[in-house]
Amino acid sequence: MGNMPFRLGIHPINWVGEDVKEHGDDTSFERIVDDITALGLTGTEMGRKFPTDPDVLKKELSKRGITLTSQWKSVLFSDPAYREEELKAYRKHAQFLKEMGSTVISTCETGGSLHFDPRRSPNEKEVLRLSEAEWKHLAEGLNAAGAIAQEYGLKLTYHHHGGTVVERPEEIDRLMELTDPKLVYLLFDTGHAYYGGADPLSVLRKHYDRIAYIHLKDIRQQVLEEARMEQVDFVTCIRKGVFTVPGDGCIDFGPIITELMNRNYTGWAILEGEQDPKEHPAYEYARLALLYIDSLISSESR
Repeated sequence: MGNMPFRLGIHPINWVGEDVKEHGDDTSFERIVDDITALGLTGTEMGRKFPTDPDVLKKELSKRGITLTSQWKSVLFSDPAYREEELKAYRKHAQFLKEMGSTVISTCETGGSLHFDPRRSPNEKEVLRLSEAEWKHLAEGLNAAGAIAQEYGLKLTYHHHGGTVVERPEEIDRLMELTDPKLVYLLFDTGHAYYGGADPLSVLRKHYDRIAYIHLKDIRQQVLEEARMEQVDFVTCIRKGVFTVPGDGCIDFGPIITELMNRNYTGWAILEGEQDPKEHPAYEYARLALLYIDSLISSESR
């Protein structure tokens, strides 16, 4: 992969959906990791088809030369009634990732989310934005979780995410302002930044000093525009194919790759597509994305 200074991996969500369970549901763990190996990549996040026994997972990944980079952790800190329970679960999550050799915890607030908040009912239609008090509770909870992560040599990387209370550019800004920069870092996701109405390059530049982990994901502009007109929810957007791999959508990754190279980013960047693998085969789309990124790196290196 050219002269890339950072490590490039891929998310199993390209093969098996996390938010849309029917996407790739018949795909096995072995197929996913064997494809990752064939692509020449050495990093992946945890997926729902992966073994949960650390010893088994270590063995399977190790024999293929693959590192487990992270695993998503939902939290509900905006409601203080859940904080103690959530922090206990966060510690357990950190223990697992530490044992697996990971360095970051992908973390996302579910409070107010239409799809992920356990307090919401199925017939609701909109994300409930946070009140002033809820923002305060969220920041306090994240700082506490970030301190737990540090105990295990990990960094809490907050994943701004479509369909949640931290998806818009002003919400990303506010989260960064309210949290301790020594405890809470940012998971910069190109696709979710664009989905939330931000210019990904602007988010990268504005918050670079807080970024400790990256997801590289593209957007199909026409699908996004149609979804906005129809006012469909986040999961429906995924079913419609709003996300794809870099090079197959509307985001210009040239300036983003250039920025990362110029700033000597050395962390992980994870390829994501999050689409139906029956229509968009995961291996083939990943291969094309790698060729696209390699072309950007090669032109930058000349």
